[in-house]
Amino acid sequence: MDVCAPDRIFLCLLRPDKSIHNIQTSRQQLKGVLDVGHALHAMSALALTSSARRTAARCSASARHLYTAAKSTPRCANPKRNYSETSGGSKQQTPSGERDRSAVGVFTPTAAAIFVATGVGLFFYFRHEKEKLHEQRQKELIDKDVGRPNVGGPFSLTTQDGKTFTDKDLLGRWSLIYFGFTNCPDICPEELDKMSAAVTELDKAYGPIVQPIFVSVDPARDTVPQVARYVSEFHPRLVGLTGEYAAVRAACKAYRVYFSTPRDAQPGDDYLVDHSIYFYLMDPHGRFVEAFGKASPMEDVVERVKKEVGVWEEQTGKRV
Repeated sequence: MDVCAPDRIFLCLLRPDKSIHNIQTSRQQLKGVLDVGHALHAMSALALTSSARRTAARCSASARHLYTAAKSTPRCANPKRNYSETSGGSKQQTPSGERDRSAVGVFTPTAAAIFVATGVGLFFYFRHEKEKLHEQRQKELIDKDVGRPNVGGPFSLTTQDGKTFTDKDLLGRWSLIYFGFTNCPDICPEELDKMSAAVTELDKAYGPIVQPIFVSVDPARDTVPQVARYVSEFHPRLVGLTGEYAAVRAACKAYRVYFSTPRDAQPGDDYLVDHSIYFYLMDPHGRFVEAFGKASPMEDVVERVKKEVGVWEEQTGKRV
């Protein structure tokens, strides 16, 4: 009887296919076995053989599963790294040792924030500059369409040296003209200081092409000697003008200047004169260019005069 004896069980485990055949044979031959001990021995062998078959089946299934999984798993070309590399080859180590997913090359969140802030700043800057340019063009169009303000005209007054000075003496040079009075406590000296400082700066740039002029609106008290003493405290080229009430009034009217000096005022009277607080820029043709008020700083005056001199030079080829 070809049954796995106890001493052959190990061989049966190694050869499960042979054991299956032996099992079938054993079932047929077992019917004729009379010896109880031998039958028990055969049944024991059969049980062991069945267990071996199940074990072998499980081993075979496990082997097939491992082979299939290994075959389907892609192999990594490079080993796993605990850092991220930039385009320049530098390594950015992260605290967790994993790749920094928030960084793409050198474009980090901080760089992105700086980029956005810069873009917003440039946007508002260029928009502001565009609005300023638009306003400037609109102003130029208005000047061309409407024309120059009707400021300036004929006048005849007397200088601090006792000489006659008329509107014709303004021709051939740039002029800054201020209307005030010598007894003015604060505003007139401040404006004349500002005008004198602007002329000093322009003299450094162009030479003496801008003539500063002071016109008194208080003819009763501002005599020629009084005007001479007063203008000597400011720019050395400052021309002081005064005259009779009618002549002063005509000059103020031509230049659209308001003043409140009484017609019948006397030199010894104590009064203040209310008047317009502007000084005017006139071009070498004696035409009005700009008026500068108390709020205009000296730098703005210089800048505007330089601009007008530049335009004049482009159009005529000379500065005056």
